[in-house]
Amino acid sequence: MSVHGPLPAAVIFDMDGVLVDSNPFHLRKWVDLLHEHRIPFNPDDLPQQILGQRNDTAFRFFFGTQLSEAEIQRLSEELEERFRKVFRPHAAPLPGLAALLAECHSVGIPMAVASSAMTKNVEFIVDVLGFRPYFRCLVTGDEVTHPKPHPEIYFKTAAKLGVMPAACVTFEDSFVGVEAAKGAGMKCIAIASTFSAEELRERTGADLIVPNFAGLSPGMLRELFLPRRSSASHSRGKSP
Repeated sequence: MSVHGPLPAAVIFDMDGVLVDSNPFHLRKWVDLLHEHRIPFNPDDLPQQILGQRNDTAFRFFFGTQLSEAEIQRLSEELEERFRKVFRPHAAPLPGLAALLAECHSVGIPMAVASSAMTKNVEFIVDVLGFRPYFRCLVTGDEVTHPKPHPEIYFKTAAKLGVMPAACVTFEDSFVGVEAAKGAGMKCIAIASTFSAEELRERTGADLIVPNFAGLSPGMLRELFLPRRSSASHSRGKSP
């Protein structure tokens, strides 16, 4: 394959809702946990309250700010062990992802994962998919002080890759994730797997909104850096 012109310095992927369609399983684990502890919640608000968030943020929101770090760690380990056991048989990459990873690798674009999830979950997903060889580094929620929507995780990932943030393309699925990527000055493609394309268009500054990775190529990522006819983010394909 021949790709002409400057390519992104790096491509960085969120994990849940991007590498895999795991968020329905994350929602289920939280629903079960909140029911077990008799904590009231609004099912309509729950996706925005937990998806893309680091566990400690969600625990403090639902259980109160008095939770100790030890309690948060214990609850998080229990919650995520349950998730890994239930999700393993269902782990599959989003459509088109494997092809895009292979193409980016073939033209020498370094790639990484930047996820708010705990390290055990990130390594579990990357390994069960067989994608570890594609990624130069995995940066997780355990490694940052400020969770998304703060851009710290993206600045840290760019530093590990040795590239300028403004030369990177990111893939995100959540409102806080897109905000973090754009806050780091990166180009961001929003995957409409968790929230609809319409919601992402209205509530984020994503540079492109797509239903999945099908049809994407390194050349299309390069085009994100070309002058745009409109400053508004646009979408490709149908809203799920």
